[in-house]
Formats: sequence, structure tokens, C-alpha cells
Amino acid sequence: MKSQFASRREALIGGVGLVAATAASAALGPANAATTEFVPAPIPDLAPQWKKLDLAEILSRPAAYLSVSQSKSLYDKGGAQSGENHRQRTSLPATIKVVQAARTAKNFISFNWIGYSIFREHYPQSIFDKVQYETWVEGLSFTPEQKKWDDELVEELQALVQPGDNQFNERALQTAFVGTELPLELSRKRIEVIVLTGIHLDWCIEGNARAARDNGYLPIVIGDATATQKPEQQAAAYDRINNFFAPVISSDTFVKLLNQRA
Repeated sequence: MKSQFASRREALIGGVGLVAATAASAALGPANAATTEFVPAPIPDLAPQWKKLDLAEILSRPAAYLSVSQSKSLYDKGGAQSGENHRQRTSLPATIKVVQAARTAKNFISFNWIGYSIFREHYPQSIFDKVQYETWVEGLSFTPEQKKWDDELVEELQALVQPGDNQFNERALQTAFVGTELPLELSRKRIEVIVLTGIHLDWCIEGNARAARDNGYLPIVIGDATATQKPEQQAAAYDRINNFFAPVISSDTFVKLLNQRA
């Protein structure tokens, strides 16, 4: 049965958009959330070009960690996108594992918690943006307080934020490299490597991995610390990113590679 809530991704690809949700339903959460057990897609073998690299050495270079769109909206009961059931999937525990490991590595000198709001009435907008952003929230009746809560970093990750970390929202459609402080942060700290976790894999993560490559950085995607809207979309997204834009590895592999250079 279809969830009461649809994601921004579904709105883009031609879904019916977000349907009506009252304040009461927001408090109670999606009534029709799926209950089937989640089976994660396997992370692919590294593409041939990445096998030529010493990823342990690369992960010893000046590095930044980026968590993208890991908000209450997607993880918590009552979130506008919670019908995607990300709490029943792997991204949150895998992300925690990645952050804890990165904190112990002296070369990880930039930690960035990047939000992605679906409530964008005050964002800079082209005519394309306007109609797309409106479609994401059609029928939703969220108060300003509910919108603020929906946008907040999920509590398990908020507990990992430390002084000096950066917290800000994306301002463009699918990248943090436009309209935010991220480019200056990376430049000033002379970052070479960017490690990405977050949602959605085939949206913000892929978009940021592409932008990182085009800006001269070395992005690495932690596959099990990401997710697509629908589980069946994940394998194709892994393959596309891994084949063309960035190595896709598991959180366990990330920890192992860090330990090789410790």
C-alpha cells in the first residue's frame, strides 16, 4: 500500500506529489508505512579504474566528511518523508560507524552536516524551481514549528556534532557546492578527499559526488550509509556512481582502510 507521504524524488520523476497531511497525522506518522523487511542491495565491486588506486593512501590525505539530508523528515515518525522507512534500512547505523572512525583520523579536518529542506518557499527560485518545489509540498499543512522540526538533523547524528563542525542547508537543487559556505570551507582547509553519506543516493549524494569531481576533489561514497527512495533503485544507483563518478565502498571497508594507515 502506498505511503501517505511521497518523497521529493518521487515528485521529480512524475509521482503524484505530496498528499494532504494534517497536523494530527504529522504527529502520528504515516498511517500506511510499509512493514516488509528491508533487504539491502549489495555494494558492487570497485570499478576497474578504482582498483588501480591505493584507497588507504587516498584516505590519509586531508579529508572532509559530508552528511547530506539525514534529517528527521526521513527517519522519524511524523516526518514528511518518513514513509520511505529509512529507520528500517542501513544508512543511520552505517553513518554513525563512519563518523566515529573519521573522528579518530587526524586527517579528517572538516565535518559538515548538510540539511535538505523540502519546504523552500523562501529559497532563491527559477521558474523550474518554483513549480518543482511547490509540487513537493502540495497538500501538506505543516506549521512553521513542524517545518523546523522536519528539517533538523536526526538526533542520533546530532549527538555526534562537535564544536567547529558546520551545519547548513543545501540551497541549490541537488548540490552543496552552490550557494553555501562549503566551497570556501574546502578551499581554506586544502581538502583533497570528500567522504559522503546521506539520502538520497541517486539525488543529493550523486549530485555532490559529481560536483566534487568537477571541482577537483576525490569523492568516496559510503554505500550502506546512503539510500534511495525505493530499495529496488539502489543497485542501479550504486553501479552508475561507482562506474563513472566515485568509488562506492561499505562502512566496514572505510574503517578497515583508515586502520591500514593508522
